[in-house]
Order: sequence, then structure tokens, then C-alpha cells
Amino acid sequence: MTGHVYKSLELTGSSPKGIEDAVSRAVAKAAKTVHDIKWFEVTDIRGQIDGDKVAHWQVTMKLGFTLEG
Repeated sequence: MTGHVYKSLELTGSSPKGIEDAVSRAVAKAAKTVHDIKWFEVTDIRGQIDGDKVAHWQVTMKLGFTLEG
């Protein structure tokens, strides 16, 4: 293992399709401005219910990325 130093940020992705899609959307959006993303950790999962069905998913996560230099 190398001597990387990581910084983490917390964000929440959402999707009507499911948990994996919510995570993928958040990672894709973050990758537009954050470089060298290496890992994620899901810290919370929530959902919205409409009638008797799950209508929307929210996934809060930490993303880790390496610091430059």
C-alpha cells in the first residue's frame, strides 16, 4: 500500500430507480469537479413512499479522493 493521504466529502445522491442508481449518480456528478476519487462509503439510506410503494431513494455517502502533490 502506498502512502496516500485521502480527503473525504459527504454527499447525497437520489434516484427513483434504486440505491445503486443513486450512488452512481452522486459519483458521476462529483467526478466532474473532484479528481482521483478512490472509494465510497454509504452512511445512510432513506426513501420516499407514495401510497404503498417506494417512489424515490436517497443515499448519503462519503467519497474519498487522493490529495494532489
